[in-house]
Amino acid sequence: MVVGFTWGGWVTGGTARAMAAGLSDDAVVRRLAPMCIVRFKQDVKRDQKLKGLKDATSYEQAEYVKKQGWATMPGESEPDAKVADECVRLLLARS
Repeated sequence: MVVGFTWGGWVTGGTARAMAAGLSDDAVVRRLAPMCIVRFKQDVKRDQKLKGLKDATSYEQAEYVKKQGWATMPGESEPDAKVADECVRLLLARS
């Protein structure tokens, strides 16, 4: 059993549940981030706001996206931090 857990990649049930929860959270973020891009594209001041995003430090960029409202999903009152992070990545990759 020691060999299975050490080298075989075995995990406990709790670890497996935590890994599954993390993977599902990541999948949801990847699914919601394009909605953030759509909201960005609908912003009439998107060009100057994209410049502001690029001018912000890497630590400020997700907060900048949240302040623009792009990471606030329909039906939600607060922006999602993970969606904002992914949105920054997508926005900077396309420019």
